[in-house]
Amino acid sequence: MNSEAAPDKRRPGLPRTLIVCALIAVIGIVLLTLIFNTEPGAERETAVRQSAVMVDIVSPEAGDFQPVIQALGSVRPSQEIELRSRVFGEVTAISDRLAPGGFVSAGDVLLRIQDADYRNTLLQRQSELQQAIAELEQEKGRQIQAEREYRDLKADRGEALDPANLSLILRQPQLQSAEARVNAARAAAAQAQLDLERTVIRAPFDALVLERAVNLGSQVSTGEALAHLVGLERYWVEATVPLDKLRWLAFANGEPGAGSAVTVHHRSAWPEGQYRRGYLDQLVGQLEGGTRLARVLVVVEDPLARAAANADQPGLIIGAFMDTRISGRQISGALKLPRELVRQGDTVWLMRDGVLAIQPVVIQFEDASYAYISEGLQASDQVVATNLATVKEGLRLRPREAGAGP
Repeated sequence: MNSEAAPDKRRPGLPRTLIVCALIAVIGIVLLTLIFNTEPGAERETAVRQSAVMVDIVSPEAGDFQPVIQALGSVRPSQEIELRSRVFGEVTAISDRLAPGGFVSAGDVLLRIQDADYRNTLLQRQSELQQAIAELEQEKGRQIQAEREYRDLKADRGEALDPANLSLILRQPQLQSAEARVNAARAAAAQAQLDLERTVIRAPFDALVLERAVNLGSQVSTGEALAHLVGLERYWVEATVPLDKLRWLAFANGEPGAGSAVTVHHRSAWPEGQYRRGYLDQLVGQLEGGTRLARVLVVVEDPLARAAANADQPGLIIGAFMDTRISGRQISGALKLPRELVRQGDTVWLMRDGVLAIQPVVIQFEDASYAYISEGLQASDQVVATNLATVKEGLRLRPREAGAGP
């Protein structure tokens, strides 16, 4: 039995589907456009109110000031020697104080050198001197006899000899020769005595022993180093300062205490607030090689604090780096302002009539903390201490009230 196929139901075509989707999209776009075009909008006011910037205000300090110049310096001895032997021989004795770090006083015996040879030499030279003196006395006797004989000869002949022959007759060359031998013998004896005395080495001044170069039994020669000593009376602190600061400094130039007052502090070894006092002595006539700064010498008396008056003070160490604060000459009739309030180009920010004014100033002197202004600023001016993000003439300002937050 043959079966017949059922008739097919026709599905919508693809073109019809695309047309429907396109219509839906167009309708959606039209609706969105209408919504946005009819939405109410907020209008901005064209007038913008400018708010004043809150700032801190300070007033400059008027008066006479003594600025402080800060500099870095190093400690060095003002009196220093390398003790050397003037004779040769064996070291037979050494003082217990002749050791690194030891203190010795002027005239103390530091060491002795074998003196037997020098004593023998002295006896020999003294003997030679006595012999020369005896020969001189004998020659003086001969001269007296020659003068007597000459007077007798002159009386007999009735005439005088010429000066050349007279000198020979009176034995004047022989007398001069004898006197010369005495002088030479006396000098030789004195030299022998001096060499004997030099076998005892003494401290030339009150000193600190930095180094000892010999020991008991050492054989030393003339000119050989024995010890390194530095004086205890004073040390120098050699500091460097800018050339433009020199005119504000006073130098003692050898007159103790007449120079600018100075305080020195060892930052790494001394507690804060502990320092030693000194004075500015003199200017070294040479610039420091690397920085081209001026070199100055600061004197610190009793640097090791051995005197009773300095018993509670720290001692200076040779070679240590020190912070120095030098008091400069007095500045009269200036206005003092913290250094950070001087802005770029030597200007100061002022608040005048509630707005910012940029005022050029003339700085007479400037140290590490303050600027001393001679022109362009009044004691009544209100200086802006706040750093501003926007700096413009006429910017509205208002002072911060006491206790107000930032």
